Amino acid sequence: MSGIDAQNLMELARRKTTEGRTSLAATVADFFGEGGDVLSDRERSLMFDILHKVIVDVEMSVRTGLSERLADAEDAPRALIKLLANDAIEVAYPVLTRSKVLRDEDLIEVISHRTLEHQLAVANRFSVSETVSSALVETGERSVIERLLHNKNARISQNTLEYLVDESKRYDTFREPILRRSELGPDLAKRMFLWVSAALREFILEHFTFDPSTIDELLEKTAFEQIDPATAGEPTGSAKLAEGLADTGKVTPELLVKAMGQGEISLFVAMFSQMSGLRRNLVMRLLFESGGEGLAIASVAAGIDRDTFSTLFTLSRKARPQGATDVDAEIRNVLALYDSTPAEDATRVLRKWHRNPDYLKAIRDLKAETGGHA
Repeated sequence: MSGIDAQNLMELARRKTTEGRTSLAATVADFFGEGGDVLSDRERSLMFDILHKVIVDVEMSVRTGLSERLADAEDAPRALIKLLANDAIEVAYPVLTRSKVLRDEDLIEVISHRTLEHQLAVANRFSVSETVSSALVETGERSVIERLLHNKNARISQNTLEYLVDESKRYDTFREPILRRSELGPDLAKRMFLWVSAALREFILEHFTFDPSTIDELLEKTAFEQIDPATAGEPTGSAKLAEGLADTGKVTPELLVKAMGQGEISLFVAMFSQMSGLRRNLVMRLLFESGGEGLAIASVAAGIDRDTFSTLFTLSRKARPQGATDVDAEIRNVLALYDSTPAEDATRVLRKWHRNPDYLKAIRDLKAETGGHA
């Protein structure tokens, strides 16, 4: 066997002294380093068999050297590599991070039964499957999860990533690496940006004197600039027309009345949205809700005069899917509200309505988790 007597090696393997076995393992390990590529299959099998028999009794420095040399050997016996992977971390690290022989079940066993250092080594592995990533996250060890998130060669399932997004509310060190993950889809990115913005809002309001509405405008705008534009719906024809009219200054109270009078509800909603800055679905809700208080406040804030508002409200009652029982009473009540609402108060309410519902929900959720008040 290329300068080594196999029979003599087996004799050495039978010796029970630690010194003898250390010497044997070192000899075999050195041989792998120098000429392992010329061994026959039978000779390699014999070598591995010898190592497996003596490995637990040899000095750590020798075991560490052996692990380093076998970490890249794709034909190394799985049983021997598993033994090294479960050794002290100094020995286990090379095979845990590099060996292709280890299977997912082997790695999960190490994660479950070995030390934090072993878990970190697996998280730093050249390739980590979704199953192994899940097992690493289930340890709950922050340092392990952080290492995993920074590993670009690790695959993380959507369920696991969703859990980590929620966990990053508590652990800010998760946030930056999560946002860099290729698996992070638009929905999770949106959720994360919004609650991070909500958390920053609470910090600013707690530590600095700042108008909440101003903070909301800045943070909400910044958050949605970061969110994938693909999540936004495609503008309708009415919305595009309203945008064009708004760009040329042609969205007027008179045009609102004309659109409503002709039954062009979608166009009216789109133009009122442009004029007020409210979302189209919110305008639709204000338009048909009973009482009309929301439409009155929005009209005051948008600068729509009393006569125009009265006409719009009357037309909106006719356009309602179900007729009102007493339109005259509704008109009297809503005009009284219109007349008694100062423009600055209406503007303040409108600014709050401008907030995206997802952003507002993130604020409410944060307050609920921290025991604050919405």
